[in-house]
Amino acid sequence: MNGLGNQIIVADMRGVDGRVTPEAAIAINARAETRFDQIMAIHDPRTPGTVNYIEIINSDGSRAQACGNGMRCVIQTLTAEKGRQRFTFETVAGILFGEEEANGQITVDMGTPRFAWYDIPLAEEFADTRQIELQIGPIDAPVLHSPSAMSMGNPHATFWVKDDVWSYALDRFGPLLENHPIFPERANIGIAQVVATDKIILRVWERGAGLTEACGTAACAALVNGARTRRTARKATVTLPGGDLVVEWLDNDHVTLTGPAEREWRGVFDPSTGAWTRSEAA
Repeated sequence: MNGLGNQIIVADMRGVDGRVTPEAAIAINARAETRFDQIMAIHDPRTPGTVNYIEIINSDGSRAQACGNGMRCVIQTLTAEKGRQRFTFETVAGILFGEEEANGQITVDMGTPRFAWYDIPLAEEFADTRQIELQIGPIDAPVLHSPSAMSMGNPHATFWVKDDVWSYALDRFGPLLENHPIFPERANIGIAQVVATDKIILRVWERGAGLTEACGTAACAALVNGARTRRTARKATVTLPGGDLVVEWLDNDHVTLTGPAEREWRGVFDPSTGAWTRSEAA
């Protein structure tokens, strides 16, 4: 599937023992036909009141805590199977909710943001994470500097720029920033340009996946960081290379993410080895 161009594999692991192994993820991603950003593995529920436990695997085999675009793909899959309803999921990041709307758009309640340095987490204490000390480039003329840091279940750093986001070599800076010592669990890196209080243009280097067409949690982080630094309102359209997402930071502190999802094709794979066969078109 894809969520705004974010390549997603939805893996039905219900009734199946074991997990998708890192080796399987790496093997699947090595093939052009199955290259992906995240695998969303749907497991049987572990907690009463939830429909499923969702495990998220990055293309490098590492585990992720949250993926907004992937959750929309999961919701569309389950809606096609079970009919329209509000779904309650458990993830490493906590309990998430979502539903497909009548117009086909899918809204996910991504939970509440966290701002304390130890919750993100950062390797050193910052009293105010709206602006942390981090830069790329010469000390007296940095290319990127002073990002806003937060967690949407996974760590994010949003760098604010006035120029076109495409004028920055995110393919070069992304790996350095993702793996910077200030981020003990690595981080998702966003370059954001605010063009109006309700409009953000965003490019993302995604932790464990690299450059991506879209990243839902990064879009949430950009909106929340924009609102708490008084750059934006609490609701905005976030434009990524793959298209638009609508993000709102509600009065109850929850963040909602709305956008599309699309099925591409089905297949069968071995979660231990990554061996796969394609079985049908979308």
